[in-house]
Amino acid sequence: MRIIGLTGGIGSGKTTVSDEFSALGVTVVDADCVSRAVTAPGGIAIDAVRLAFGNDAISPDGSMDRKFMRDLVFRDPMQRKKLESILHPIIQKECLRQLSEAKGRYCIISVPLLTENSFWKQRISRLLVVDTPKDVQITRVMKRNGFPREEVMSIINAQASRTERLKSADDIIENVFSTKELKEAVLRLHVKYSSMD
Repeated sequence: MRIIGLTGGIGSGKTTVSDEFSALGVTVVDADCVSRAVTAPGGIAIDAVRLAFGNDAISPDGSMDRKFMRDLVFRDPMQRKKLESILHPIIQKECLRQLSEAKGRYCIISVPLLTENSFWKQRISRLLVVDTPKDVQITRVMKRNGFPREEVMSIINAQASRTERLKSADDIIENVFSTKELKEAVLRLHVKYSSMD
């Protein structure tokens, strides 16, 4: 089965595009959703996170404290690598399991940092990038997450640049148009991916 990689910077609209493909009956495996599940209360990554980062890394409800970890990893690249070395293998294994159950001509793996991730780059047939201008990204994330501008900028700056993502893309969805135009763009790609050998 053909695996299409879906990526884009924070606030680009990856989830909206994923939802449109799902509405067409395509299996979409979202690495962010898997990440949230494995770091939820009782999630399989919690003990390893606690061991590596201490009790401060765990919220009172038993989930990974995302704000604590975000502040830590964006300040210290070594801490980021340590967290990634714990979470990535767990997330990858679960994503592969879900992809193995997919039906249809193709499926989608949505990974925010796909262009920086050799594990996924070697497993996909095509790379679909959801692109949005940086000012739109910033506004969306500030509104959606309530983050201050500086925090949004540090997240954007920690990801592959827009230029790097676009250079790696086989297909691009410009997410600056109406919902109707976005749906039409997804439908065009669905027809294209469904007819590929």
